[in-house]
Amino acid sequence: MSNHTRPDVVIREAATDDVDDLVRLVRELARYEKEPQSAVATAEHFRDALFPREGSPAAYAHVAERDGAVVAMAVWFTTFSTWTGRPGLWLEDLFVEPSQRGLGIGTALLAQLARICAERDWTRLEWAVLDWNTPAVEFYRSHGAQPQDDWTTFRLTGEALHRLGGT
Repeated sequence: MSNHTRPDVVIREAATDDVDDLVRLVRELARYEKEPQSAVATAEHFRDALFPREGSPAAYAHVAERDGAVVAMAVWFTTFSTWTGRPGLWLEDLFVEPSQRGLGIGTALLAQLARICAERDWTRLEWAVLDWNTPAVEFYRSHGAQPQDDWTTFRLTGEALHRLGGT
């Protein structure tokens, strides 16, 4: 556990008891990002991905608790760089409840992920942020993160994914 914030904030690995809070925070994030209809993941999806009965997790999560309540999350998974030959960490979602922003909670979560990378000798901590999300862009830049403007993220979903896969 680490604590780069206030004494009443604890950053820790998510546990199975946190799944409902993770789903709630993801839905809040989807509303913030103006896509509430896209957040269709259920608690069961999160349990299967984060805490599988067999095999390795597909993703991991850390939460921030303040006064005993989960108020923020970071959901992430490992990546691999063929250029460095070593893993990295992809931050899928970082979200702090609006009423809890400005207290250092987002910084503490990001610092925990950076610590994981450093301790494991992983070479990258990466994520995507919506161009219009100026507060997030400024937050990440304030910590030394640099946008990768030479790259465009592509995504296959739905019918296009199935068509290419022949299913």
